[in-house]
Amino acid sequence: MKKIKIIIPVVMLLMVGCSSSKITTFWKEKNTAPQYFNKIMVIGVMREQDRAMQEKMENHIIGDLNDIGYTALSSLKEYGPNAFKKGDTAAALIKLKESNVDAVLTVVLLDKEKEQQYIAANYRNRYSGYRYEMYQRIFEPGYYVTNTKYFWESNLYNVKTKKLIYSVQTESFNPDDAETLAHQYGKLIVKNMVKEQILKNQIK
Repeated sequence: MKKIKIIIPVVMLLMVGCSSSKITTFWKEKNTAPQYFNKIMVIGVMREQDRAMQEKMENHIIGDLNDIGYTALSSLKEYGPNAFKKGDTAAALIKLKESNVDAVLTVVLLDKEKEQQYIAANYRNRYSGYRYEMYQRIFEPGYYVTNTKYFWESNLYNVKTKKLIYSVQTESFNPDDAETLAHQYGKLIVKNMVKEQILKNQIK
């Protein structure tokens, strides 16, 4: 009986504390063959208060692109936080071409949601039966946990043709921290781009 009471809370804590990112949907241009780009500019599109998250996202994605043989640049490091805010497409293209960038990968934080979940004190005990179980439900309080969901979208553009060639939407649930989230996200989308033959793994 004591063993049951010790083990179950630990399992619950592990379930609540774990983090995961998954792809919910993606699109790619028809008849797309794996392409090699000279330089890929990674641009995080986030609010000013999410600047630390943007920096981590850009850095991790750059690292994951480097791992498959691509040269990638951070928009924050190259141009600062306000370079692409004004919406001047022509000026942005000039900047990219001056840096010999031929592809752009954007990372957009679409939404962030927080919700509370009630965890009931509902431990089953085969010796106590129905009456004891009902007693626990009524008189032993449960507790609330706060879950956080992030909704992301990334788009890969060919600068030369000015066309969107890949778009992916993902969902991240309860990340431990910004570093973990950025690490998971970068690996997830870069792996998917290789799998869907958008980019080619140059290292293999």
